[in-house]
Amino acid sequence: MNKPIDESPSASERDRIFAEQRAAVDFHFGKETTAVFDDMLNRSVPFYGEIQRMTSELALDFASNGACVYDLGCSTCNTFLQLGPLFPENLRVRFIGIDSSEQMLEKARGKLRQAGFKHDFELQNGDLNQGIHISNACVVILTLTLQFIRPMQREPLLQSIYRGMNERGVLIIVDKVLGENSAFNRLFITHYYDFKKRNGYSELEIAQKREALENVLIPYHHTENLALLRKVGFQEIDTFFKWYNFCGIVAIK
Repeated sequence: MNKPIDESPSASERDRIFAEQRAAVDFHFGKETTAVFDDMLNRSVPFYGEIQRMTSELALDFASNGACVYDLGCSTCNTFLQLGPLFPENLRVRFIGIDSSEQMLEKARGKLRQAGFKHDFELQNGDLNQGIHISNACVVILTLTLQFIRPMQREPLLQSIYRGMNERGVLIIVDKVLGENSAFNRLFITHYYDFKKRNGYSELEIAQKREALENVLIPYHHTENLALLRKVGFQEIDTFFKWYNFCGIVAIK
């Protein structure tokens, strides 16, 4: 059974951002979203806990002494909190999280302190659309992040990641994707909205969030993501998770 990362009230308020009629604005990762983000993930992302577990297991498979584990778009650092207990303390790995929202990073620091995170870590404020510097990376994680990068900037971002990764390092991507044809795409979206309804979201909430995300979250087809990874240099690529319009990819340099 899929177990949420943290269900305690202190971890996140209940997500009711779109529960009432509101003026149409683009979705953003500011104070309002940060306050409810963990609840939003658990109720909006199918098998979120299992995705985090699988990501952590794969990251541990490729972690190496003296290297860095990057989480790009780290938000409130759920991934690091999942990874931390799996990594032996004698495995000297530096955890580096990068996110464009200082509010998310502030909450992440608090969660890491509260959890007694035992590994060396650094959280940086940075816009992935503007380019980033990565070095000595054994693991790079993009969980529900690439979909928010402007399409023209995705290839440059992946190129930077590839250049900054060590040989036999791993890139782990989880993203919302389009169905490979319009019929499947409609079916997948319908079943995804049914999933959200089962988790307590109303028709109004679903509709308003869809509108808010329209110009912000731009999914690719799964095959497009695979082609983009091959273009920047990755050759060993596989799919480790697939649920309707959500997909996990692992790629080795």
